[in-house]
Amino acid sequence: MNLPAAALHEPPASAAKLPPSPTSIDAVTRALAASFGNRLVTSLAVRQQHGHTLTWIPNQPPDAVVFPQSTQEVSDIVSLCAVHGVPVIAFGTGTSLEGHVNAPFGGVCIDMSQMKAVIAVHAEDLDCVVQAGVTRKELNEHLRDQGLMFPIDPGADASIGGMAATRASGTNAVRYGTMKDNVLALTAVMADGSIVKTSTRARKTSAGYDLTRLLVGSEGTLGIITEITLKLHGIPEAISAGVCPFPSVKAACDATIITIQSGLPVARIELLDEVMIRGVNIHSKLGLPETVMLFVEFHGTEASVKEQSERFGEIAAEFGGGPFEWATKAEDRSKLWQARHDAYWAARALRPGVESVATDVCVPISQLADCVEETKRDIEASGLIAPIAGHVGDGNFHTQPLVDLTDPEEVARAEAFIERLVKRALAMGGTCTGEHGVGQKKIKYLEAEHGASALVVMRTLKRALDPQNILNPGKILVL
Repeated sequence: MNLPAAALHEPPASAAKLPPSPTSIDAVTRALAASFGNRLVTSLAVRQQHGHTLTWIPNQPPDAVVFPQSTQEVSDIVSLCAVHGVPVIAFGTGTSLEGHVNAPFGGVCIDMSQMKAVIAVHAEDLDCVVQAGVTRKELNEHLRDQGLMFPIDPGADASIGGMAATRASGTNAVRYGTMKDNVLALTAVMADGSIVKTSTRARKTSAGYDLTRLLVGSEGTLGIITEITLKLHGIPEAISAGVCPFPSVKAACDATIITIQSGLPVARIELLDEVMIRGVNIHSKLGLPETVMLFVEFHGTEASVKEQSERFGEIAAEFGGGPFEWATKAEDRSKLWQARHDAYWAARALRPGVESVATDVCVPISQLADCVEETKRDIEASGLIAPIAGHVGDGNFHTQPLVDLTDPEEVARAEAFIERLVKRALAMGGTCTGEHGVGQKKIKYLEAEHGASALVVMRTLKRALDPQNILNPGKILVL
């Protein structure tokens, strides 16, 4: 789609300054309305839907929301915004947790939900190409008849573009890795509207800079991802899943550590503390004993799954875990993992009427037990209700303080707790975020994690690729 020529003229002198002038916003909005018709929306309700995520950050709506259907249309939008110095925020499904899609300087939100094409599936090569708006469930539904799956599974039915932009992970990461391990190539629109293809479908390359990895996890601050080439996997011959109770979080974490260190090829190993189990029972009606639990799953042949399950049972018993309740039927496994994926909503059931402030950290696997145990003690001392769940097979866990945002003292206690949680993880050689990303809320921790020199390099990259700072400004870095 070509935008009106009248919309493209020399940018005003203030184009690089944020927020943009009302004149610039008006020019962009009028040009987009002329080209996109009813796919350009400026109503307050829709703008507010796109100016907030599941966080305690105030709603910061964009000035307009536009719904492209192709990479070229995204390029046209960004080109126009670049001319006028107007911010551009990419939007997938709005399930991020750290303020990634808020529009603190206004601007244009590009909603990718109409870019739904599965462009190609190369079953013989175990890869596919999709547009950014395809969600993980839609993709797996498309692949199922070919015996293939895409394994990365954040709890929400997130878009593939959003998952790539935030370097998403999920319950299968311990076996299949995260998005950075499963993206082969990208098509992206850069800050000047140019279209870049970062690589090919080849499984490895040593040709030039790794632009794919640069953009994966950049949260829309370096380019807007429009197409993704993904690795696929065959659906396992046999799957066995189950739950195993433990007497404490330390026992469950120690069992996890030994499982990983022994090389047992577990596909999923998830920790839910007794507080989260209580919420899961309320929300998903599972009727589990209200104690610390590991949710575990194995993939492979019938024989290998049986052998893996038995070995894990032996490890769990060494730490007082058991008995197992195995779910081999597909419907029982689905119910179990849906309950795990619904943990965010389950936690909210523990204290209706307040907000949930979900956050995560990740530590080396050998530090996991100590980190989770210290965090449990900190929660109790803080007087908070903050259930814990985690993808503990790779040292990543989440905690979800339930906070009355109208009570300043309670908000202060929750913020202080999160600060201590991050410092604890960093002191143990970990990261301030294993999979939620930086967004707005974790900008302040990046220097402590990476060092001042690394931030200089990051800012240099940002300024080189986005000199006007129009791509999702106010996220990851303070310029």
